[in-house]
Amino acid sequence: MANGMSATRRIAADALFTALALIMFLIENLFPPLFFPGAKMGLSNIFSLAALVLFSPVDAFAVVAVRSLLGAAFAGNFSAVMYSFSGGVTAMLVSSVLMYAVYPRISLMSVSIAAAVVHNIMQTLVAAAWQSAAVFAYMPYLALIGVFSGAAVGAVVMLIFKRVPLSVYEKFICRKRVLRTGEQDCPPEEDGAERGG
Repeated sequence: MANGMSATRRIAADALFTALALIMFLIENLFPPLFFPGAKMGLSNIFSLAALVLFSPVDAFAVVAVRSLLGAAFAGNFSAVMYSFSGGVTAMLVSSVLMYAVYPRISLMSVSIAAAVVHNIMQTLVAAAWQSAAVFAYMPYLALIGVFSGAAVGAVVMLIFKRVPLSVYEKFICRKRVLRTGEQDCPPEEDGAERGG
C-alpha cells in the first residue's frame, strides 16, 4: 500500500494474523494427530492465506515464518520448525503462484486444497530425509487429509471475506492486472473507513 497510514494498518493486520495463527496452532497442538503422526488440520493456515489475498506474498510468508518459529518456541519443540516452516513456506509459494497466475479461474478453495496437499507432501519429504523412507507409506493418506484440511481452510477464508467490502477484492484483482499488463488504472487507496456491516 502506498502511504504511511496504509502501511501501518498493513503491519498491524500482519501482526494480528500472526497472533491468531499462533493461537490456532497452539490449540491444535493440544489434540492428538489425525490418524497419523504429525497429521493436523492446519487451521492456522487460515490467517496466512488471508494475508496473501488481502495484501501480498511477502505478508503471507511473514505470517508463516513467525508463526512457525514462535509456535515451536511455545510448544517447546524446536525440531518441529523444520517441518512446519518447510511445509508452510512451500504451501505459500504454491498459493502465491496460483493466486497471481490462475485465480480467479480457479476458486480460492482450490488454491487452499492445492497448498494443503503440497504442505503435507513437503513435510513427508522432510521426515523421510531426517528419519526414515518408511514414512512415504503415509503419503497417500496425508495427501487425502490435505484435501479435507485445505477445503476446510478455504471455506473458512471464504466465509471471512464475505465480511470484507467488495472494494478490497477490486483492488486486489486490479493489482494482479497491473502486474500482468502494466496498466495503471487501479482505484486509489483510501484511508477512510469504507467497511459496511
